[in-house]
Amino acid sequence: MRLPGADLDDLLTTEIINGRTLADLLTLEFVISVFGSVLAAILILVAGFIIGGWLRGRLIRVGQMNRHLDATLFSFLGNIIRYVVIGFAFLFVLNTFGVQTTSFVAVIGAAGLAIGLALQGTLSNIAAGVMIVFFRPVKLGDFVEVNGQMGTVKEINLNFIELASVANVQIIIPNSQVWGNTIVNYSAYDSRRAEWVFGVGYGADLKLAEETIRTTILSDPRSRTEPEPFIQVNNLGDFSVDFLVRVWCSSADFFQYQADMKRQVKEALDAAGVEIPFPTRKVLNTAE
Repeated sequence: MRLPGADLDDLLTTEIINGRTLADLLTLEFVISVFGSVLAAILILVAGFIIGGWLRGRLIRVGQMNRHLDATLFSFLGNIIRYVVIGFAFLFVLNTFGVQTTSFVAVIGAAGLAIGLALQGTLSNIAAGVMIVFFRPVKLGDFVEVNGQMGTVKEINLNFIELASVANVQIIIPNSQVWGNTIVNYSAYDSRRAEWVFGVGYGADLKLAEETIRTTILSDPRSRTEPEPFIQVNNLGDFSVDFLVRVWCSSADFFQYQADMKRQVKEALDAAGVEIPFPTRKVLNTAE
């Protein structure tokens, strides 16, 4: 016959973890040690988040303080530093509770491989995003054409870039389609060459027409005289003598400048009495 309390004694002497019995775990010393470990873990995590956030902020401010540095690159590096610091903080927490981090890292590596195989498309976007951030073929504010889409770059992150079209429509392009395609960056250089073809009639005074075109275009302050403008007869068409005009201007003025000159040159040629031809067709009456 078992004595009262024998079951309780057996329970208290039962081994629970690492050779410790329940009685050992219920001691004040053990409770204090567990409380200390939990408190240390909380302090380590808080310190990791604070230090990581501080380092990220410092890097971002460095990129913002110097206009020659790319703020997007420093923002990306800041995020990487923050995640690395927080990752180390979690490893320290695991060490605090006696977890063998070596095996834990191996498990994370295996899990990462499985996740990587399942998320190949996403990882390809991230890899392309890293290349875009480091090599900077496009930057915030650039006017670009990518994968058949044209617009102003509004955001660059590790998964996609965001464009705002000319009509202010949001366009999202995955990074793998940006890095793997031709990128046309209209904002990469400070100046661009505008080009027009102006046709005049075969009976027109070509010297007068050339001077009128030259005076009209070069009188605009957006026109640059260096490199020297090119204004010459380039083609004898079916209905007109065509002047090819090439003038350099600021990249920021290009589109409006090109449109304005078409109208101003047409009006100037009309005022000078230079004929601007249009196609004509002679219809023969074969009826008897």
